[in-house]
Amino acid sequence: MKIAFFDAKPYDITYFEQYGEENGVKFKFYDTRLGEDTAELSRGCDAVCVFVNDDVSSTVIDRLYEYGVRLIALRCSGFNNVDVKYAYEKIHVVHVPYYSPYAVAEHTMAMLLTSVRRIHKAYNRTKDFNFSLSGLTGFDLHGKTVGVIGTGNIGRTFINICEGFGMKVIAYDKFPSEETDIEYAPLERVFEESDVISLHCPLNKETYHIIDEDAIEKMKKGATIVNTSRGALIDADALLEGIKSRKIGAACLDVYEEENDVFFEDFSGHIIDDDTLARLITMPNVLVTSHQAFLTEEALSSIAETTVRNIVEFFKDGKCENELCYRCGKTANCRQHRVDKCF
Repeated sequence: MKIAFFDAKPYDITYFEQYGEENGVKFKFYDTRLGEDTAELSRGCDAVCVFVNDDVSSTVIDRLYEYGVRLIALRCSGFNNVDVKYAYEKIHVVHVPYYSPYAVAEHTMAMLLTSVRRIHKAYNRTKDFNFSLSGLTGFDLHGKTVGVIGTGNIGRTFINICEGFGMKVIAYDKFPSEETDIEYAPLERVFEESDVISLHCPLNKETYHIIDEDAIEKMKKGATIVNTSRGALIDADALLEGIKSRKIGAACLDVYEEENDVFFEDFSGHIIDDDTLARLITMPNVLVTSHQAFLTEEALSSIAETTVRNIVEFFKDGKCENELCYRCGKTANCRQHRVDKCF
């Protein structure tokens, strides 16, 4: 099995080579992203392996199909960059639904703690032998209310961490979990009562810009927003205005709405064309990491292992339990339901 692997980074190659060799999967690693201009690199391959910022639009899917590709293997859980509906009856799509919820949840708390206790500022000061405490006053998380939007594996793991800090948790999810004692509330109440709001939901039509100007207006003055899920959950321009007006007390962003052309690359010494991102980074109460939350040894190993298993299962058994289908569960005649191929 030959797999064209796009947007490859050194930390990807280490784990995918290991699991690939163990399972007879040969990866051809490309540091370029998948798109209309690079799809031809997949010619002669059985599948492509893609990440969050690869372009898997209808045009790209047509080219992949023309070149003989029959499987799109996402090495992530989110698939908003893939036109799954258009891929139906052309190319099968599989993903990694779970890897390490602890990786993302712990990074979320790390960003929150760094921001509220001014750790990043103290680090920079002491590097210059400045040991003044002026301007470094933070606040206790204990007793504060955290609003968690999205209570999947990562959201629930983050809730457990917050409860360990003695925080009060209220949550919103369109599909509340019935097997937990999580206190669910309408979205408006989450905005109104939360000192901290953390996003852990997928990106779709319903959640696009779930944090916008209206949502920010409903929030407590000085609220902290944390996003380690998908950038477009937040209207970046509205967030910037909320920070400038002092409505938003702080923002911790591991993802960004227009990150595709910026994140995962080194632009030090260059001018960033994205004015909104540039202004956000200059704000003293904004902390930005470059889609780093997933980046732990455990998560990388799990992602590689699951992706390789998805590929092997698909080509060996003709089906994969992690296949994505826009029809699955929505129509009475759906054949998959996690036990068969979509088509």
